[in-house]
Parts: sequence; C-alpha cells; structure tokens
Amino acid sequence: MVENGEGLILAYILDGNGGGSKVGWDEINAWQPEQGILWVHLNYGNPGVQEWLTENSGLHEVISDALIEEDSRPRCTSFHDGLLLGLRGVNMNPGSDPEDMVGIRIWFEKNRIITTRQRRLLSISDIQTAIDQGKGPDSLSDFLVQVAGRMMERMRHVIDDLEDSVADVEDQVLTSESRQLRSQLANLRRQAISLRRYLSPQREAMSRLLTEKVSWLDESSRIRLREVSDQLARYIEDLDEARDRAAVTQEELVNRLSEQMNSKMYLLSIVAAIFLPLGFLTGLLGINVGGIPGAESKLGFTVFILLLGVVVVFQVWYFKKMKWL
Repeated sequence: MVENGEGLILAYILDGNGGGSKVGWDEINAWQPEQGILWVHLNYGNPGVQEWLTENSGLHEVISDALIEEDSRPRCTSFHDGLLLGLRGVNMNPGSDPEDMVGIRIWFEKNRIITTRQRRLLSISDIQTAIDQGKGPDSLSDFLVQVAGRMMERMRHVIDDLEDSVADVEDQVLTSESRQLRSQLANLRRQAISLRRYLSPQREAMSRLLTEKVSWLDESSRIRLREVSDQLARYIEDLDEARDRAAVTQEELVNRLSEQMNSKMYLLSIVAAIFLPLGFLTGLLGINVGGIPGAESKLGFTVFILLLGVVVVFQVWYFKKMKWL
C-alpha cells in the first residue's frame, strides 16, 4: 500500500459479496449509498486528510476530531446510529518492537466506513488482500469482526513467542550460570508489562462494543465479537502469567547468583582463615632482629615447616569440629 500525496492509503466500494472495486478521491466524493459500502482508509497525519475529514466528509465535528487526534487510547462510542471505535494492534513492521502498539480509528455509519492511522497496520493489509481475492467483508458488522479478529490473531503470535521465551529462560536458569539472563528476563518483563498496559483499555472498549445498540450490528456479529473479546481477555491473562513467571524466574536467578557468590566468598574466607596464622608466624620469624629461634640451626627451617603443617592440620580439624567445613 503506497500512500499518495493526498494521504489516501486505499479506498474500496464493497459489493456485499466479499469483493470490491478500488476507487480514488473522485469516486469517493461522488459516492452515493446505493453504490455499496464505501471504505476509505486514510493517513490522519496528512494535512489534506485532516481538511477533508473536517470540511468535506460530512462527519460531525466530534467524529472528525476523534479520527485525527493524536491520542490513540482504545475507545468505543456510539453516535446516533454510527459507531466510533479506537483499537490498537501489535507493531509487526520491520525493525519495530511488537509492544510499540499501532493505533487505528474506525468510524462506522450506514454504508460507509472511514479508518485512519499514521503507521502501517498489517491487519488492514490482510483485509485489502481478502477483498482483492473476493473473500473480504460483506457488511459493516463483518468488517468490524474481521478487523478485530485479525488484530487478535497477530497478538496471539506475539504473546505465544513471549511465553516461549520466558519458558526458555526458565530452563536456562536451571542449567546456566550466565549473568546475561538477568537482562533477558528484565526485557521480557518489560514487554509483558508494556503489552498489558496497552491491551487493558482495549478489553474495556471491546466490552463496551458488545453493549452498544446500533441497527447494523446483528446478533451473529455480536457473538463473533464476544469470542474476540474473550480471546483478548485470555491474552491479558497470559501476559499476567508471563510477567509473573518472569518475575519469579528473575528472583530465582538472583538467589542462585547470590548463593554462588556466597559460596565463593565462604571458600575465600576459609582459605584466608587457614593462612592467617601461617602468615603471622612467617612474618614474626622473618623480622631482622636477633634472638630468632633456630636461626643458627641447620634443622631450623625443617622444624618450622613441620610446625606450620601441624598448625594447618589443627585448623582443619577445628573447622570440621565447628562444622565450618
């Protein structure tokens, strides 16, 4: 999908059978409801789009402002027989982090759909491909279900990958002593927290959507949307679980690293305790003053070495008796 200079990303007149014909600005401005459902997908950051929405689209000022506002917090608001919906999807664009969510704003009214975004959302690309293949939405409610469903499908892959990563790190904690796992766990926790923070308002929006009374949203579509809402709730629960598992694993890793450090420090303390009296004796007998015992004897050095050996044996016996070893 290549944007043109006027900010129109794509536009279709749907035929009601899953297909549609691609149109431009001239067809959009000349469109009549009897031609079929008009879907217009726009880049709201383009000044020309902002001008068309506020002056030429025929939308109420409240709706046009909502379609171009920077705040992309998920929302669901009915206006007369129309529906304003704000959703977020995971960012699957190359070089982007999935938790850097992409927002989309959708306005539904009888026979017309207007969607706006600033960054590319692959779920919309999926719907465009489905329309070109004659397998796209055949009504307003079907369009709504397909958008929400495709966004949930991509979230599932991201959350599954996150859970698998947490499980892999859990296994590594039991077999590896690498300190790099701490940064990996911190990154996984950050991803889970960020995704949950963005998805929690979306759960509220989906719940609100199920209760809105609009004539074009039939019971069959409500049932399908309820399933999408349940999926979103499960994903949030999975994120909570992944976050908690990462936290517990991080604590276990910290404990293991602390135990390893304590063990090494304990060993060094024992070694220092053994060599402390030996160092004292050698230092005492190494002073350059007269009267050093054994200084004139040929066996003096041998006797001194044996004395040091006895001291070491006594220390080891004493440490074991005190259960320090």
